[in-house]
Amino acid sequence: MNPKTLLDDYEVAPKKSLGQNFLHDPGALEKIAASAEIDPQDTVLEIGPGTGALTEFLAPLAKRVICVEVDERLKPILDEQLAAYPNVWVIYQDILTVNIPALIQPDEYIVVANLPYYITTPILSMLLESAHKPRRMILTVQWEVAERMIAKPDDMNQLAVGVQYFGHVQIINKLKPATFWPRPNVDSAVVRIDVYDEPPVEVPGERAFFRVVRAGFGQKRKQLKNSLGAGMGISHAAAAELLEQADIDPRRRAETLSLEEWATLTRVIAAQ
Repeated sequence: MNPKTLLDDYEVAPKKSLGQNFLHDPGALEKIAASAEIDPQDTVLEIGPGTGALTEFLAPLAKRVICVEVDERLKPILDEQLAAYPNVWVIYQDILTVNIPALIQPDEYIVVANLPYYITTPILSMLLESAHKPRRMILTVQWEVAERMIAKPDDMNQLAVGVQYFGHVQIINKLKPATFWPRPNVDSAVVRIDVYDEPPVEVPGERAFFRVVRAGFGQKRKQLKNSLGAGMGISHAAAAELLEQADIDPRRRAETLSLEEWATLTRVIAAQ
């Protein structure tokens, strides 16, 4: 059923503060479910089931679907829409407060989510830095965010480095505003992230790696010797020396570095 009709029937108005834009196009929903490549023994974590439109495509494919929904006003709708699926559980909680390893373990799991645009990065960080990472993620995000995720050197950013460190990322579909209700003001994208068993680059530790990346992008319009120096609390000259040891021109800017160059720089800094 159309989400507008459902919400009207239950006298529930979408909340802008929760970033609620409900995807309702059957073709798009079917493609998202298919893109997740769900096996009959898989556990799926769906973030933000909304009115259950996507859940109804996921439930027949999976062993179980665990939905986390922050808006308890949607409970009567989800109870009705998902009544036919005994393998679906709905938890009414903010996903950022959920103990995912405790909820999911020992199973592997796949994440499928239509993410509120305003908290996309915090949710991504929580999932990818978790002690129990998903095997795969199919995420609907703002088009601009998707483009940032797949960026290459010369146009890199902190989000791209973080996501590409943990998994292979690709855009699999573009969604126009008309596929949602209410309509957002921007295009959206469906992104697939296949999470690596091991990162593709060697670093002395994730915390050290991301500290260096944050420092480098802290003043991204400046040359690396300046932004890295300021971010690491060292002189520009000392930063330039570290960059030269990593075979990186100190005059370059953060967006030009590859994942491997960030890893090399981290190893050099950790060795000092």
